[in-house]
This record gives sequence, C-alpha cells and structure tokens, in this order.
Amino acid sequence: MIHAIGTDLVELERIKSIGIDRFKDKILNEDEKNEYAKINHENRKLTYLAGRFAVKESLFKCFKAGDKTANYKDFSVLNDSVGAPYVLSKHTTDFVVHITISHTNLYAIAFVVLETKV
Repeated sequence: MIHAIGTDLVELERIKSIGIDRFKDKILNEDEKNEYAKINHENRKLTYLAGRFAVKESLFKCFKAGDKTANYKDFSVLNDSVGAPYVLSKHTTDFVVHITISHTNLYAIAFVVLETKV
C-alpha cells in the first residue's frame, strides 16, 4: 500500500550559484561523497548533486508528518550494480522506497513512492 509520494525539481544553475563544493558538503553523507569522488566530468558531478538533492527533498515531502529532525545526510542515495538509485536510511526501514531520478541540461527531477511493508 502506498504510504506517501513526493517529487522535487531542481534548477542546476541554483546549485552552481551556491557553489558545487559547498552544496556537496551540505547534502552528501560519506557514502555519497565516496561515489561523487569517482565522477570525473564536472557536469556529471552537478547532475549527481542535483539528483540527490531532489530525492532528499522528495523524501522530506513524504515524511511531512514524521520525524522533523531528519537531515540531508540521514539519507544515502546510492546506485545498484545496474545504476538504479536506491535509498538507505534509518527513517525508511518500515517502507519499500521506490525512486527515480532524471535530468536535462537545466533541471534534475526526482519522484519517490513510499510503500508500506506488508
């Protein structure tokens, strides 16, 4: 059963204006920073950050009535062996988390569905 859905759209220029390194330190946890460090192309680094931010904002929308103490680094958005994103977090243990991330030259978008475990 669907518990909640969330979506978020991020302008890539907004992240550039804040500063990629500053933004990285604000939203990525250590596991994500390790993945980020493996990326060689600057534009791919930008879309990686924007996508992770969009997922985390989407998750916050899903948990609008939940724990207000969660922060960006409480959620790891990683990729499986075929490149599909997934979420690890103590806040999602009671749910199956479905996520998708997409981006263009200007935007990144994420869509999250929290499904209750049966």
